[in-house]
Amino acid sequence: MKLSLPPCHRRAASRSSGFTFTEIMIAGTLLMMILAGMLSAHLFGMRMFEITKAKLGANDEARQAISLMMQEIRSGKLVKVGSGNLTTFTEVPVDTPQRGSAVQIYPTASTNQFVRYFWDEESQKLKRTTNGSSSVSIVANSITNNIVFSAEDAVGNVLTNNENNRVIALTLQFYQIQYPIIKIGPGEYYDFYQLRTKITRRTLE
Repeated sequence: MKLSLPPCHRRAASRSSGFTFTEIMIAGTLLMMILAGMLSAHLFGMRMFEITKAKLGANDEARQAISLMMQEIRSGKLVKVGSGNLTTFTEVPVDTPQRGSAVQIYPTASTNQFVRYFWDEESQKLKRTTNGSSSVSIVANSITNNIVFSAEDAVGNVLTNNENNRVIALTLQFYQIQYPIIKIGPGEYYDFYQLRTKITRRTLE
């Protein structure tokens, strides 16, 4: 036997199987809110990735730049802290805080052979040169601090003499991340990055 609903019951069943305009509006609003949240999270993640990538890139460049310097200081026979440029070097006198913009490294007992690292105020670059050379190589760019090198004791106090077992401290303050330069915020750059390390000669007399 076949049963059928009265017309009024069929219309009620048809109406109950759909969505009202209010329900559609609520569902659409919730969907938009979820999509907006997911998009915001995605953009935030991309932004953090770019910032982290820039920091890691700068860190990697800095490590590569100073690796040779660290090797030369560790293997040096004598290391002097002072001020200098491509052609001259002046050691910090005794009884004066051993801090300066340059360091001169002597790989042997002969003072005629040396490697000099110095901060160039005009270009704000840390440069490297060797005895008898008229050319320089760039170690680091965008360096703002003029006190780059200091001689310290084991606990970090700046020395006033040439102790044999002194530690050479290196401080580089970059005013921007250069590798790569990226914008952080509206029209702004990530404008400060600092690298600090300490180096001791392997062979002490």
